[in-house]
Amino acid sequence: MTTTTAVPSAAAPVKKKQDVQGSGRLAAVLLSPTFLVLALVVGYPIIAALRESLYQKSQGLDANGFVVKGDKFVGLKNYTDIFTGVKSDAFWNAFWNTTFFTVTSVIIEVALGIAMALIMHRAFRGRAFVRASILVPWAIPTAVSALLWRWVFQADGVANAIIGQQVLWTTEGFHAKVAVIIADTWKTAPFVGLLALAGLQLIPAEVYEAAKVDGASAWRTFVKITLPLIKPVLLVAILFRLLDVLRMFDLPFILIGAHKDSVNTLSMLAYDEANNLRYGPAAAMATILFVYVAVAAYVFVKLLGADIIGEARSRKSGASKRAKKRARAAQEVTA
Repeated sequence: MTTTTAVPSAAAPVKKKQDVQGSGRLAAVLLSPTFLVLALVVGYPIIAALRESLYQKSQGLDANGFVVKGDKFVGLKNYTDIFTGVKSDAFWNAFWNTTFFTVTSVIIEVALGIAMALIMHRAFRGRAFVRASILVPWAIPTAVSALLWRWVFQADGVANAIIGQQVLWTTEGFHAKVAVIIADTWKTAPFVGLLALAGLQLIPAEVYEAAKVDGASAWRTFVKITLPLIKPVLLVAILFRLLDVLRMFDLPFILIGAHKDSVNTLSMLAYDEANNLRYGPAAAMATILFVYVAVAAYVFVKLLGADIIGEARSRKSGASKRAKKRARAAQEVTA
């Protein structure tokens, strides 16, 4: 009996190892076209931007008096000029504008998105029409949305007619920031609402029925049941909006205009440098923005525990499988 049980147990790991190696090679072959495309459209532009950020366009005269054009290697000078040099004032202004838009817009959009999701989740007559109408702003292109809101915020537009005052929304000042936040919230809050609604639909009705039987109030049910259960979906929505607002360009550029210190963002500043053929400083600013976005995403995932790629679920599943395997081995030893 001992001989018959030892042969399968010795042969099984070898077969499993061969299967894993074969599936790994097959997965690498199937994913290689995707990796190639990512290397071309993501990897190469990043490397090219890093290289360009170390150069400046130079134009001068050589020893014979001829004009010399080309790029000159300046090392980290573009970066030092951004942080402490001639471009530092514009950079820090754009940095704080970008951060202000990100924090303010995301907070407002999350609050409105959850409210929209709770409304769309209820059963009432015309619910399908309400869901479709709420998602219309999100489907409109950002450039078109900016043009629509520019019409609203004209001196003789709808906004001034509602508040009964003459506010120059598209000029310098805090009111320009408010106009951008309103337009961005109107467009993208439905996106958060759509993802939150998907999370609400996954919550079993029995959970709410049990809370109602226990006498829980509506607010306590929302705080203790709804929010914790939709947290994974909500964190993904917040992360997507966080990354999107940090790269904000087209909305303030079209709605308010270029070269407005009140709404100038990092993307707009990099565009302005490139538009004036200063590709080295533009690449340096784009690189700084890339690092800023990457750090913000990393901190968000680590602090709030957003399981974006299902890593936690895979670890939990792997740990569960290993525990079951150890239990079966212990039962075999005991038998």
